[in-house]
Amino acid sequence: MILEEAKRVIRVEAEALLALADSLNGEFTRSVELILSSHGRVVVTGMGKSGIICQKIASTLASTGTPAFFLHPAEGIHGDLGMIMKGDVVIAVSNSGETDEVIRILPVIKRLGAKLIAMSGNRDSTLARTADIFLEIAVKEEACPLGLAPTASTTATLAMGDALAVALLVRRGFSAEDFALFHPGGALGKRLLLRVEDLMHTGDAVPLVAEDSLMREALFVITSRGLGITGVVDPEGALVGVITDGDLRRALENGADILNATAGALMTCNPKRIAAGELAAKALQRMEEHSITSLFVFSGEHAERPVGIIHLHDLLKAGLA
Repeated sequence: MILEEAKRVIRVEAEALLALADSLNGEFTRSVELILSSHGRVVVTGMGKSGIICQKIASTLASTGTPAFFLHPAEGIHGDLGMIMKGDVVIAVSNSGETDEVIRILPVIKRLGAKLIAMSGNRDSTLARTADIFLEIAVKEEACPLGLAPTASTTATLAMGDALAVALLVRRGFSAEDFALFHPGGALGKRLLLRVEDLMHTGDAVPLVAEDSLMREALFVITSRGLGITGVVDPEGALVGVITDGDLRRALENGADILNATAGALMTCNPKRIAAGELAAKALQRMEEHSITSLFVFSGEHAERPVGIIHLHDLLKAGLA
């Protein structure tokens, strides 16, 4: 009984969304073009359950390249209408199209010179007649068995808002990098904004020894820098190899006199590297591909001389893995 009712609700709402998709027409296109051509912000307003959906629509618009905010209509009639400026586009949402708080702010919106897009289930309503553009969000039935609680209608409204946001995103050429710029604290933002140069160790923190250095010195550098690795450089400072904890273990297993050997004798040649300007996420990908924990970093000005080193732990601390 419970599962059947839940399935019925989802089917009713799914059917409402499919019907909404079929009903889209030139008015939707006009809405997108109006917002794109405006010089202001998008102000989304609605009351009650519609107001909650409006907050989500405004948030989605703002995070996808369309400056937007939510205006509570009840607060609007008590002074917050001062947030609206000429050049703004107001999206007013009311399923009935007759919500008192929304209707009361319409004359002021017009006097302020803002354009009005109505989202309503009633094209003969006051809201629909007042608007510059009408987007119909009518549903055949609510999922609520009493036909009272906004369910399918709020789902349709949310979907219409998402459709607007995504259509605007596509028309603006909004990229993943743009999205990350507005989400610097999220995982996506970190993956698309953080560069190797933002996380790498530089200066004296970079473990390096000369080819002819004894392994005593190399062991000290590996231990003191705490990265489990040292780079090996030639007389010109170019990186020619690396020595890791694993190299030391393998040398001991083979009976090598590691304390008296030179770094050049025990190093692994052709170490993996990465450019300073690459995304930190790419450094993580390269480490995973080659089962390593460090990459020496290079820049265009120092094509062969390492300018830094990045370790797996740096990427973990940054929340990239």
